Amino acid sequence: MKITMKTMFIGMLLTLVLGTAFAIAAGPVEAPPTCKQCRMDRTMFNYSRMLVTYMDGSTAGTCSLNCIITENNKVKGKKIKSIQVADFNSKELIDAKIATWVVGGSKRGVMTGVAKWAFIEKKDAEAFIKQYGGKLATYKEVYEMAKKEPQHSH
Repeated sequence: MKITMKTMFIGMLLTLVLGTAFAIAAGPVEAPPTCKQCRMDRTMFNYSRMLVTYMDGSTAGTCSLNCIITENNKVKGKKIKSIQVADFNSKELIDAKIATWVVGGSKRGVMTGVAKWAFIEKKDAEAFIKQYGGKLATYKEVYEMAKKEPQHSH
């Protein structure tokens, strides 16, 4: 098959358009762009990312709950003002303590053997469970579960 300049140009244009559409769909996340603990891309994991804000105004962004545990272990005694997590569906940050969490199921988790997903609406968590399995949980339950998992050395 002979590839013409026109065919190459159309292919490059299509790649550019699709790549741009994907980047816009993913949308940028708040700083930092990479997880403080494992350096994973937080935009790529925008559905599981978390952000802890300390009383002194400093923040730490992570890709997952397990990296929040690692962060907390490294900064023992630093007072936490808030912990936010991405709503699995909208990717918007929400208060991790009031989110409805789902533990387990067939969808592979981020930095964990047992998946943990957050939802702003309980009905969204229940719909997720119908599709992927798992069970409802509170932030306290998922946090305690994550603390018992082996932490990755970063």
